Order: sequence, then structure tokens, then C-alpha cells
Amino acid sequence: MSTSDLGRPSIGSTLQGHSTDIYSSSGRTSESIRNYHPRYPDGAEKNIACGDLQPAQLSRRIYAGSGTLEAPYIVDWDHNDPEDPYNWSKARKWLITSQLALCTWTVSFGSSSYTGGMQDTMRDLHISDDVAILGISLYVLGFALGPLVFAPMGEMFGRRIIFLVTLTAYTFLQLGGSIGHNLVALLACRLLAGTFGSSPLTNAGGAVSDIWNARERGLATAIYSTVPFLGPVIGPIVGGFVAQNPRLGWRFNFWLIFIFSASVLVLGYFVTPETYAPVLLRQRAKNLSARSTGTVYYISIHDINESKKSFYQVMRVNLSRPFRFIVTEPIVLLLAIYISIVYGTLYALFSAFPIVFQEHRGFTPGQGGLAFLGVGFGITLGIGSQSIQNQIYWRVLDKSSTGRAPPEARLHTAIMGGVFVPVGLFWFAWTSTPPIHWIVPILAGVPFGAGVAQILQSLTTYLMDTYNIYFASAIAATIVMRSFCGAAFPLFSPTMFNSLGDKWAMSLFGFLAVGCMPIPMLFWKYGWWLRERSRFAYKDSDLIQESTPSIGFSSQLETIREVEDSGDHRTPQIKFHKEDR
Repeated sequence: MSTSDLGRPSIGSTLQGHSTDIYSSSGRTSESIRNYHPRYPDGAEKNIACGDLQPAQLSRRIYAGSGTLEAPYIVDWDHNDPEDPYNWSKARKWLITSQLALCTWTVSFGSSSYTGGMQDTMRDLHISDDVAILGISLYVLGFALGPLVFAPMGEMFGRRIIFLVTLTAYTFLQLGGSIGHNLVALLACRLLAGTFGSSPLTNAGGAVSDIWNARERGLATAIYSTVPFLGPVIGPIVGGFVAQNPRLGWRFNFWLIFIFSASVLVLGYFVTPETYAPVLLRQRAKNLSARSTGTVYYISIHDINESKKSFYQVMRVNLSRPFRFIVTEPIVLLLAIYISIVYGTLYALFSAFPIVFQEHRGFTPGQGGLAFLGVGFGITLGIGSQSIQNQIYWRVLDKSSTGRAPPEARLHTAIMGGVFVPVGLFWFAWTSTPPIHWIVPILAGVPFGAGVAQILQSLTTYLMDTYNIYFASAIAATIVMRSFCGAAFPLFSPTMFNSLGDKWAMSLFGFLAVGCMPIPMLFWKYGWWLRERSRFAYKDSDLIQESTPSIGFSSQLETIREVEDSGDHRTPQIKFHKEDR
């Protein structure tokens, strides 16, 4: 086992019990194994191959199969394969993760920086407040539309090409706001920008799960999952002061997004390679087949059944998967509901805060943006609390006899955050009006922001551990639902605040948060039962299989697991084929 194997079931028990003799490149257990399994002391000689054989030095790759068209050689990762993203250096992984996080921050920043100059936009384009809010709602609505296409396309064609194409489109769509002079151009570009900008929000999470194993991914996932919430908090602060500057004006906010997104695009081109294992293995299989001049046939382990399906079938399965996840996966549905309410509440603040602080307390747009500092500080604290979750997870992991902790070990901070969110909302609700000092409701944003961060990072890692390489589709399903809420909540929030008053309007969001509090506890107790009945989720039976000595090192064979696939679940004739490195 190597870092590339952590969280990936082997093929040893899948292909009729046959396995491939691939050993360590050295006579000792690798450092990654000792780090992942602390119960293995340093220097211990462990059999990481099969049976009672000791690790041996081999300089060849060994593939199962016969090399014929009917039973091609099955291409899988080798032990400590340098091309396996799990085996890349930590410095490279963190560089990629930083670029992905910066990209998601840029997109989420663009959703709310618009609000800082909304009053000036209303004046220059002669539009009402309700119409101006559409600039927020349509952008967030794009977050719901894009993942339906870009998440499955990322799993079909790879993360990198989809990332580069969509971020390029997103960058140039900012020109609609920076140089456009009519409402139609502004709103159309906001909708399209949100649609194309949604690609990094979904595929970046998939890339994080591609390169970090289950033990290591806690902090990386915490950063990825909470940055989209930190961006909207910073956006109104920057946007408000930019719009107040007479030499810049509200249009310069779009130029800022253009500069940020162009910089991230260039950085991503040079820093972030393809990370999706099925695409990398498919390319390796093509290269090996080409090198044999077509006389020997190779196939990726992920494409054993995919090769029998038409392009239409592949598109139908992949594009429908996010919808099927919402309809058929209770885990995804309930988590999507919880995340959507939290996300919608956060975006409701973008229309509520101007009412509470600018209309009722006389703040300027820049000062009104500073009111989000409490939420931003809370989100930062929530990210920091991930270290607590990591310690709990590692403790469960170290006690596991299989070397892997169940996904439910990720839910502790979500339970904690489920308490903080309603506390912050009720605190804000009943201290929001004068004569109570303005710092009191701003401080209420601290527990709210901390709870938002804890819920998002905990539930995201739970989905990542539960759905593995289908994580992009699983998170796309949640992003679709949360984006609809994020688009709708700002539209009705002003009416709700005007009708109910600040106290009861915000209390209504607090009651919604209270209603969602039991969801993480439900999964903590019964998540294993739901996973056992899922067609896509990782199962505890897979953990048992991983503890059985085996030689294959790969991810789940979802292509075999899916019922709607070709139905030809043939087992190739197994032979051992050595391929020079």
C-alpha cells in the first residue's frame, strides 16, 4: 500500500480474486505507509504485496489481462507510481491547492463585490433596488446551472481542460460590467459569469480529492470548502470602498475581478496539471497501445465497461448523475438542504445588511461593507478549528484495523457548527436595532461565520470520503440546490425585513437553522446504514476488502457498480504482463 492507495479499494478482490504482483521499489515499507498506519513501527518489515511474500525490487510494471481486443491489459497505478497524484510531493500538492483555492475565492468574491456599488449602479442605469439585486441573484443562479454540465464533463474529459476553458470565458465576461452601458448587457454577463465561474467551485473540489488521501485532506478540504464563503464576505468591503472612490467608481469592481481571474488563469495554466485518475490512466493506456503499434491492447481499469458504450450513453449517464444523486441519494439530498439554507442565509445578508446598517444606522457603503468583518473573522476561526476535527479523525483512523476511518468521523465540527449558526442569527436578530450599539450585531457574525465554516468544511470532507471519484457530481448536486437558495434569498429578504422587521425576519433564518441541526447527528449515527444501501457511496464492506492482502492499487470500479452501464460485467482473462518503466 502507498499513499496512492489510501481511500482506494484494490482490484484484487474485483477481478475474480486475481491480483498483480507489484512490489515496493525498496525492501522496506515506504514512509507513507508508516505515516498512514502508526501501528507499523519504523523499520518494520511488512508484506505489502500478497500472501507471505516479502517486498522485492522490480523494475517493471505488471498488468492483468491478455493484451487481446477481447481481454486487453488492464492499466492501473503501480505501487508508489510517480504519476499517481497521491504520490506527488506535498509542496506540489499545496501549490495546486493554493491555486484552486485562490480561483474559488475569486469567483465567490465576484458574487458580492457588486453589492458595494449597487447604489451607484441604480443611479447610473436608472433601475430600482429590486432590479439591481438581480445582479447578485443571476450570478448565483449561474452557480446552479454550470455544475450540471461542467462537473460531469470534468469527470469525462478531465479537470484541467474544463478549468482552463471555463475560467477563460469567466474572465472576459467581466468586460460586460466594466465597459457595458445598459442593463441587459450587465445582467446577461452576470448570469453567464456565474455559470462559467461555477466550474472551479465544483471541479476544484474534485481536484483536491484527487491529490490528497483521506488522512491528509482535512486541512486542504477545509480551505477549499470555506474560501467560497470568505470571498463573499470580503467582496462588499472592497466593493464599497472602490465605489466610494470618485476616481474609480462601481465599474472598477469588474476590472478588479478581471485582473484577479486573469492572474489565476495564468497561474493555473502553469501550476495545475490534470489530476483525475481515470483520465490519466486512460492516457497511459492509449500511449501503451500506440507504442505497440496496435498489436497489443490496453485499457484503463476505469474504462473496462465504458468502452462498450456510445458517446450518447456516456453523456446521458454523466449529465444525469447530479440529478440522480439528489433524487436517489439521501445523504446528498439532506446535506444539500442543510448547505442550501446556510448558503442562502449568508447571501440574504447581502441585501439585509444594507437595510440594517445603512438605512437604519446611517452607514456609508464602505462602512456597511465593514459590517461583514464579524462574519469574516468567524469564518477564519472556523477554518482554524479544522485542526480539532483532524485530531479526532486521526484518533479514529489510528484505532481502525483496516487503516481507514469511516466517513462519519468527519462530522464532529458540523455538529458543533450546527449550534453556532442559530446562536449567531438569534443574537443578531435581537440586537440589530438602535439604541443597541452597532458593534453588538456585528459581533454576532462571529459565531455565525464560525458555524458556516465548520458546517461547510465538515460536510464537504464527508461527501469527499463517501463518494470518492464521484465527489464532483455529488458536490455539484449540492451546489445546484444551494445556488438556487443563494439566488432566491436576496430577492425576498428586503420584502421580508420591511414586512416583519429586522428582529423577526432574521429570527426566521434562525429557526430554519435550528430545524437543520439534527442532520449531521443523523448521519453520525446512521450514515453507515445509508451508505450500505447506496449504489455510489463508499461502504464498510469495502473497508473489510481493503484489509485483505491484495496487490492492485486503484480507486473504485464505479463503472462496474453502476446498473445503467452497458451491463456487460465481464471479467477479462487474467494473465500477468510486464511493461518496462
